Amino acid sequence: MTDTHAHLDFLEEAELEEVKAHLGELKAVLTLGVDPGRWEKTLALAQGNVYAAVGLHPTSAHLLAPEVEEALRHYAKHPRVRAIGETGLDYYWTPETQRAQLRALEFQAALAEELGLPLVLHVRSKDGQAEEDLAAWLRLHRPRRVVLHAFGGHPALEAAGLEVEAYFSLAGPLTYKKNEALRKVAQRLPADRLLVETDTPFLPPEPHRGKRNRPHYVRHTLAKLAEVRGLSLAEAEALTDENAAALFRWG
Repeated sequence: MTDTHAHLDFLEEAELEEVKAHLGELKAVLTLGVDPGRWEKTLALAQGNVYAAVGLHPTSAHLLAPEVEEALRHYAKHPRVRAIGETGLDYYWTPETQRAQLRALEFQAALAEELGLPLVLHVRSKDGQAEEDLAAWLRLHRPRRVVLHAFGGHPALEAAGLEVEAYFSLAGPLTYKKNEALRKVAQRLPADRLLVETDTPFLPPEPHRGKRNRPHYVRHTLAKLAEVRGLSLAEAEALTDENAAALFRWG
């Protein structure tokens, strides 16, 4: 199994020990540091089958400044870094920083292109406007090797993602009982563009809702993906492992 999106730096020490005890169950984990105060710890955690991404989350986009750009470029060249992000648009928590979010997104997209790294995209809003705006941005800029993290099934974003051959990363919500619409989307997405993730410690899957997430809980999302695609668990595991390895170039 591969967990293509976690935030191990958000975990307490006891939680990290639990995660380390289960790392042998996973082919790889990508842990993302999402603001300048987290990049050092994220890279320190990137050992063995744990790899890193560094970026500026849209809710921290107001921190972008020349010295932050310089630091991000420096950390992005670390040999354990396999992606830039997560970046994107978030109108749910910080709608007042839309211009700053776009500037941060465009800087990180250019950096990913410069370094030949995938770009991991976050999007969230109450009314779908951030999803519509990110879809338009994708069509305009057409980035290479892009991931739609915790993809929620928004139609415009699905269409734009397909146009630019994005990877669609599915998280715990795929398992939620009332999320049949997302499962229908997961049925039709291209097989070679499917990934699974946990977003540890957020978005825990069934049967762990209400608890803090863990990378090895990705098995529940993987099992649900196998079910909706008509695959065995082993087939779904091989498929998503191969897709992740092709994208992030590890192993």
